[in-house]
Amino acid sequence: MGIRALAARGLRLATLALALVPVAAGAASLTIACGAVGIEYALCREGAEAWAAKTGNRVALVQTPALTDQRLGLFQQLLAAHADDIDVFQIDVIWPGMLGRHFLDLSRRVPAAEIARHFPRLIESYTVDGALVALPWFADVGVLYYREDLLARAGVAVPRTWPGLAAAARRVLAAKREGDLVGFVFQGRAYEGLTCNALEWFAGFGGGTIVDEAGAVTLANPSAAAALTEAAGWIGGIAPRGVLAYAEEEARGVFQSGRAVFMRNWPYAWALVQGPDSPVRGRVGIAPLPGGGVLGGGGLAVSRYSRNPDLAVDLVRYLTGPAEQRRRAAKGLFNPTMPALYEDPDLLAARPVLGRLEPLIEAAVVRPARQVGRRYNQVSSTFWNAVHEVLAGKAEAAAALARAARRIERLRRGGRW
Repeated sequence: MGIRALAARGLRLATLALALVPVAAGAASLTIACGAVGIEYALCREGAEAWAAKTGNRVALVQTPALTDQRLGLFQQLLAAHADDIDVFQIDVIWPGMLGRHFLDLSRRVPAAEIARHFPRLIESYTVDGALVALPWFADVGVLYYREDLLARAGVAVPRTWPGLAAAARRVLAAKREGDLVGFVFQGRAYEGLTCNALEWFAGFGGGTIVDEAGAVTLANPSAAAALTEAAGWIGGIAPRGVLAYAEEEARGVFQSGRAVFMRNWPYAWALVQGPDSPVRGRVGIAPLPGGGVLGGGGLAVSRYSRNPDLAVDLVRYLTGPAEQRRRAAKGLFNPTMPALYEDPDLLAARPVLGRLEPLIEAAVVRPARQVGRRYNQVSSTFWNAVHEVLAGKAEAAAALARAARRIERLRRGGRW
C-alpha cells in the first residue's frame, strides 16, 4: 500500500509535498520523510538537496503532519504495508520500540567510530534488541522561555519551582501594562506533547514517571497527583483555557507575539523568537524547567523495504554527520547529538545558548519508551488523556491517575511488557 493508496483511504495527507532536486537522467531516487515543526522541513530540504548535488542523485521530500502521534500513525500504516514509498524516516526518540523491526540495523552498516561520536544515551534510545535502528539527528529537551523585560519590570526572579512559576506569573500580570497578556503557555492538547509537559511537572514535584526502570506502573502517587493538581489550577488563571488545544506552534505563536510571560517549549523556538521579525526579539531568556525537561529529539532510520538501502544509509550518514548538524544548529538551533560540537568555538559564537543546553540534555527526564517497547503509544495516550481530563476540570487528579494506572497495568501480559 503506497502513499496515494493511503491518501485515498482518507488519511490526513493534505499537507504532503514533494520537492524533486533536478539532476542528470538515470540517477537513483530516494524519498525522505521529514518533520514540519518550525523550520524543520526547510532545513531537511536544504540538507537533502546538498547531498543530492554532491552525489548526483535525486531526493524527494515528504512533509509529514506536525503532531507526533499523527506522524506515527502515518508511518505505522506505511511500514505495516511494507510500502517502499519512503526510504528514510525521521523518527522520534520514543518510537524505536514501536517501529524498529521495520528498519535496518545501522550498527552493521555504519563504522563504530562514527556511531561513537553521538551521546551514548541517544544511541541507547535508538537501539532495540541490540539493533541500532536509527542514527541520532538532533537532541531535544524541554526548556522554559521567559520575558526578561517583564520579569525585570516586576522585580521577579526566574522561578525554580512550579508553584514559584505560578506566583511569578501572577505578580507580572498584576503589574502588567499590556492589555492582552497571559502568564504561561505550554502544550496542553491531548497528544504526546502533553505527556512531555506532565512528566516535567511530575519531575518538579518528585512524582516519578509513568513506568519506572523495572517496568512497574508508578504514576498513581501523591507527588504526581500534587503536580497535576497544581497544573490544573493554572487553567483559566495564569494560563488561558485555550491552552488545552495548544501544541508547540500554538504556544510559540502566543509567546512570540508578546502575549505571554512564560512558555514551555523545545529549543527550536529560540531561533524563531529571536528572529529579525519577532516582536519579542532581544527580550527573551531561556532557563531550565523546574525539575528538568523531558528528553526529545529525532533520528533518521532506513526502511527495510527501501529499493536503494545502501544509498539511503549514505544519505542518513550525511544528514547526521557533524557538518550538517553544525549547520542545523547554527541556523535553527537544532541541538547536535555529538558532544564535540558543543565545544566548537565558531558554533558557540553563533549560538551561545547551546553551551547552556548541553547539561540539560544530559540530565533530561526520559520517557519510559524503552521499558514498554511496542506498547508505548498505548501507555502514553492513556496517560495524556487522563491528564487532559484533569486540566479540563472533568476529573480530580488522584482519581484520574489511579484509573490510568489500572488501564496501563492491564496492557502488561503476565506482568511483562
